[in-house]
Amino acid sequence: MDYSTYFTNHSTDEITKDLIGRPLTYTYKGEKLGGYIVEAEAYMGKDDRAAHSYNGRRSQANEGLYRAGGTIYIYSQRQYFFFDVSCQEENEPQGVLVRAIEPVWGLETMKKNRNGKDGVLLTNGPAKMMQAFGIHSRHWDLHFLSDSPFTIDLNDNHKKIAQEIIAAPRVGINQSDPIWANKPLRYYVAGNPYVSDMKKRSYDKNNGWKTF
Repeated sequence: MDYSTYFTNHSTDEITKDLIGRPLTYTYKGEKLGGYIVEAEAYMGKDDRAAHSYNGRRSQANEGLYRAGGTIYIYSQRQYFFFDVSCQEENEPQGVLVRAIEPVWGLETMKKNRNGKDGVLLTNGPAKMMQAFGIHSRHWDLHFLSDSPFTIDLNDNHKKIAQEIIAAPRVGINQSDPIWANKPLRYYVAGNPYVSDMKKRSYDKNNGWKTF
């Protein structure tokens, strides 16, 4: 399955849930950095008060959401950068924010990029993940995934299977609109220590993955 099909053939929340356990990698100077997606959030477009495209807002800053499914949308807040992928057909501005990965590839380089941060602090948040990749700009914004150094492995044989995927409210959403603030559009691996707000007492010995 190619990216354009994958990111358009289901609803955005279904795509977001399906991304859990898939490898996300970034290749820099010939080295593969990355890990397994353990947390991601769906943003449902013009009706979603938490989405950057709410009410049809469109600008250079959020243009990536309006592009065809499979287009990278990188946005910034202060000095931090965030990795999203657009979902659905062109001009239907929905997307998924990857919030955290369980790091596997390029660990030493990612630690250097995070100024020595290690363990769960390496990639347990969307800005931390991008820092670990060494990304400090929006350079890859508006690029299609297959035309970039980012790869999301869609081969089901390479996907880790969670014992349980939790659906919960998204992080940091304005409570002035309780309906959208409380919609369970954040998906994460139960018990995985790299999920952004996972408490130590909730860590699973297998990081929440099924063992076969």
